[in-house]
Amino acid sequence: MARSLWKGAITFGLVNVPVELYPAEERKGFEFSMLDKRDFSPVGYKRYNKKSGKEVEWSDIVKGYEYEKDQYVVLSEEDFRRANVKATRTIEIRAFVPAGEIPAQFYETPYYLAPGERGEKVYALLRETLRSTERVAVAQVVIRSTQHLAAVVPVERALMLITLRYADELRGTRGLELPAESLKSAGITAKEIDLAKRLVDDMGEHWKPEEFKDTYHQDLMRRIHEKIKRGETKEITKPERGEAAAPRSAQVIDLAALLKESLAKGAPRKKPLQAGRSKAGAKSAAGKPSLRLVPSSRASNRGSAKRKRA
Repeated sequence: MARSLWKGAITFGLVNVPVELYPAEERKGFEFSMLDKRDFSPVGYKRYNKKSGKEVEWSDIVKGYEYEKDQYVVLSEEDFRRANVKATRTIEIRAFVPAGEIPAQFYETPYYLAPGERGEKVYALLRETLRSTERVAVAQVVIRSTQHLAAVVPVERALMLITLRYADELRGTRGLELPAESLKSAGITAKEIDLAKRLVDDMGEHWKPEEFKDTYHQDLMRRIHEKIKRGETKEITKPERGEAAAPRSAQVIDLAALLKESLAKGAPRKKPLQAGRSKAGAKSAAGKPSLRLVPSSRASNRGSAKRKRA
């Protein structure tokens, strides 16, 4: 297990649960080097003093907030702590809300919470209380100088903290050209709705995250090895003729025909999901939280025009 990112306590009422915060996300991806395309030499980046032009070592760098043009106040880790000692050491629960009430777009990054010293019993008490009441704890916590809104949820034997976006960090839909809400205004027929529902039913199944794999990672590795094998390591691949053309219009002449064709080809027919919970579903609900939303895999930029950072 990775080193803990944060140590403190969950607090609600007079209850105090000592916990440690651990990352729950393991991103898969590539690390690419930036090259000068003229001779393919690596491009480096230097931290330099804008006044003297000399390079600056990490050990000589401190954080500063520009309060006037070219005027800074220096801030250390102790300053961040002293700004609000309680906020930097507590996950303060503000409310307990029904698990299904938090829309998917608010979720960000997952973390594991592990009980601190002598905190196992009260940790388990909070976990089982959240599970039995089918609620999540909405809290606020400061991590690395930024205050986050967060949801504390039970997941199997663990409590997880999932950071949430604040309401003012989500953009509205103003300016987007969106279809009308009514079927008639959107030009959708009852037949098309019926066919679409049948297609959804045919592809319906329970959530099994292990069945989904990042296949593009393998595809790109195959392409990399292909270029090495062909001796094209220094060749900048350009689109073939016609490949760079704009994607075709999304307009569909006969949507019903496409839906029928999709049903004919069809995904493998699966057993229809029961309207009520199956035995397996009931068992899952007993051992896992009712929360079914998946947090965003990318942490959004927490900064905003209203929150100027150091």
